[in-house]
Amino acid sequence: MRKRAAAVCGTAVIVAGTLTAGHADAGPRGGTAVAPAAAVAKPAWKECATTAYPRLQCASLKVPLDHAHPRGKQITLALTRVPHSAKTFQGPLLVNPGGPGGSGRNLAGFVASSLPKAVAAQYDVIGFDPRGVGRSRPALDCKPGFFAPVRPDSVPSTPALARTNLQRVRSFAAACGAKYADILPYINTVAAVRDMDAIRQAVGAQRINYFGYSYGTYLGAVYAKLFPERVRRLVLDSIVDPTGVWYEDNLSQDVAFNDRHRALMAWIARYDTTYRLGTDPEKIEATWYAMREALAKKPADGTVGASELEDTFVPGGYYNGYWPYLAEAFAAYVNDKNVEPLVEAYRNFAAIGASGDNGYSVYTAVQCRDASWPRAWKRWERDTWEVYQKAPLMAWSNTWYNAACASWPTAPRQPVNVANGKLPPVLLFQATDDAATPYEGGATMHRMLAHSSLVVEEGGGNHGITLSGNTCLDRYLADYLSEGTVPRGHGEVDAVCRKLPDPKPLTSKAAATTARGSTLHGLLGRG
Repeated sequence: MRKRAAAVCGTAVIVAGTLTAGHADAGPRGGTAVAPAAAVAKPAWKECATTAYPRLQCASLKVPLDHAHPRGKQITLALTRVPHSAKTFQGPLLVNPGGPGGSGRNLAGFVASSLPKAVAAQYDVIGFDPRGVGRSRPALDCKPGFFAPVRPDSVPSTPALARTNLQRVRSFAAACGAKYADILPYINTVAAVRDMDAIRQAVGAQRINYFGYSYGTYLGAVYAKLFPERVRRLVLDSIVDPTGVWYEDNLSQDVAFNDRHRALMAWIARYDTTYRLGTDPEKIEATWYAMREALAKKPADGTVGASELEDTFVPGGYYNGYWPYLAEAFAAYVNDKNVEPLVEAYRNFAAIGASGDNGYSVYTAVQCRDASWPRAWKRWERDTWEVYQKAPLMAWSNTWYNAACASWPTAPRQPVNVANGKLPPVLLFQATDDAATPYEGGATMHRMLAHSSLVVEEGGGNHGITLSGNTCLDRYLADYLSEGTVPRGHGEVDAVCRKLPDPKPLTSKAAATTARGSTLHGLLGRG
């Protein structure tokens, strides 16, 4: 298991200048693209405006289930677009929120409305539900209600609990195999990448621009590896470690999420007058685990047991804007014996961590197919208990979330080595204390992409850091998308931005997280 990289010292990095790529059309940059085996029909865009995104358009696109047999069985991808409005057109900007299993349809509207207007106007911002996801067809749902409460306690403190949890994940894998035997071999990152290239062809672009968060960073890096001549600009935010796909990456997450949970406990300790939980973070953490133990015995409102409590608090590791709500629910349960805020928090936040039936089905199908996983259950047990001793928050819940891969019905592929020296300048963003994609993932990707620049949010712990209110980060993003410029520093990091201030306790029931931050983090996938 990897140890987390040390935080980067902002004063050690000096931005030496920028490398200017200049405006470019959507044409090829050297090399000859390989002609596709079958033509792809152009999408028929129709208005599907929402109050939040009034210029949104929708379409569908047929692609082969198996790209090796392009005239065989077809599946359907659901697309959205906010079309460009400026005279200067820089081509399509494909966006992806992560997962795997995250729907990208609303992300197009979010990105187009969050970028500076002059920048967004130069692009057709295109979102898509990857194969198997959301409104793409078929949409996977291996075992409806798999996350319905109340689930067994994730920590297998007895042999009976261990057997129960293991049987649950094995039954999920078996259900997927029985229901989607002809589809599962084609639900993987490489197939999704080939779908992206079909989108490129369908919209008539010789090159694409791409902006991906979380798992979407791996998706973008794999696209760049397979089709380097078709990449114009590439932005990766909150970066998956491509060398740990996927078993090692999930173990690294356990430690990082535990650190982030302790940061929440320390934040609560600073506001004892509000939450009345004490001023010692370690004692507050002990109180939290006492709450977990009590809920394991008596779930709140018959809904929130120990496993559901984990589902509720894991999103706090993604985004600290959730902390005030989680702290209020925690305090109400402990101080007032009031379970309603906790149940409400579970209903609001649990889906972010658990992904829902469709999202989880695709998540599992992709991760289990992308790479080899241990088949011997003793290996999982040994590794998880080892992590649990120092990082108990989600060690076991994360193991069960992925354990279907120990008995997955399709054979694994080999992970893609994304090392790449054939790309134009690439822009990377990474927070030093990100839990979902720990810092070393960004540092590793930076080393593997020869012409990349890494912008670090020093001390930041949120996942998905651009377009969330940090003007320093967003300036680098806008400059890159508008002009192709990237910062060039010395050493591992090219530029450093300060993190945003931590949130304050809620002042009223009407108080809310920042609109952009909460919207983005509701869109991001798990990974």
